[in-house]
Amino acid sequence: MPRPPAILAALLLCVPVLCAMPASRAAAIGTTGSAGTAAAPGGSAPPPASAIENAAARLTGQDATYTLQLERAHGNVIGATGTMTYKVEDVCHAWASQQRLEMTLSNNDGTDVKTISDYATWESKDGRQMNFHLRQTTDGAVTEEVDGTASLARLGGPGVVHYTQPKPEVVTLPAGTLLPTTHTAMIIAAAEAGQHFVAVPLFDGTGTDGAQDTFVLIEGWNKPKPVAFAALSPQPSGHVHVAFFSRKPGTLMPDYEVGMRYWQGGVANALRMDFGDFVMDGTLKTLSVPSSPHC
Repeated sequence: MPRPPAILAALLLCVPVLCAMPASRAAAIGTTGSAGTAAAPGGSAPPPASAIENAAARLTGQDATYTLQLERAHGNVIGATGTMTYKVEDVCHAWASQQRLEMTLSNNDGTDVKTISDYATWESKDGRQMNFHLRQTTDGAVTEEVDGTASLARLGGPGVVHYTQPKPEVVTLPAGTLLPTTHTAMIIAAAEAGQHFVAVPLFDGTGTDGAQDTFVLIEGWNKPKPVAFAALSPQPSGHVHVAFFSRKPGTLMPDYEVGMRYWQGGVANALRMDFGDFVMDGTLKTLSVPSSPHC
């Protein structure tokens, strides 16, 4: 699951996030591991491409709805509510995804701000090609649009982005870059291998600066157990925490953080989204997992 699309820039509220991650570890993101991808000291590089491809082959389509509620807030924010829908379709040679995030924030001056982000991608199953579109509105006015295509020389980059919105532009992607569905598969593959943290660049098309660095903490990988959604009960799962960092020199604090429980098929629950001024909890309310298509 990608980060909530570009919402930070439009909320008019955000300040740098206070993060418990040691500065030395955060600063290490972007150094090169043995596979040509980012790795932090004492950590590990991402799993090999074959393991990521195996995890990707077990991903499923999904149609999920989440309710969002405020966990805590400070500064200008005194209240927040929201919903998120996330739909992934297996279209044989690619994954097509649609995400819609709606949030209403109440400020301490008595005003409410409603932000809607619509985000869609088409990502080839070899992890090398992606089309992306983002449209964000605040109180009905369009505040951001991002469109374009990304291509990687191989799974794990390097590559290039061709933006068409907000302006025509070409941005290079560093070696190690993963696209969003492949990034999910990488996290699951790392969890299955018993890794505890991984650092790797991600390009998801939600901004105009190219790739971000991600630092993933993995709390373990658990055997299947009964849960409220029958489709998830046969699947192993684990809790992860992902911090997203700008690749600009000197960056030590993340732009955004999210925690979640991932199942083997790529469905997430128990979301905890830290936007800096406020933290939202997301609960999976409805889920359908379609059968794989006959390709």
